[in-house]
Amino acid sequence: MEKPKRAGDSPIAVTLEAGKRYAWCTCGLSEKQPFCDGKHKGGEFSPHVFVAEKEETKYFCACKATKNGPFCDGSHK
Repeated sequence: MEKPKRAGDSPIAVTLEAGKRYAWCTCGLSEKQPFCDGKHKGGEFSPHVFVAEKEETKYFCACKATKNGPFCDGSHK
């Protein structure tokens, strides 16, 4: 099983828009962190897709070790 590439050492703050669809990068290869840009193609990773329920600022995992994906749980420490 492949491991994701660590894309950063701290969470990335994003203000989500209610009703908007997002695709969080799970492979760590995207150049548009924390979101997917399709670089995972051909591998065993796929993005974590979700629709934001409300407008709010959330902290997305960049280290790709979170157990609460797509959101940071402090695993980068």
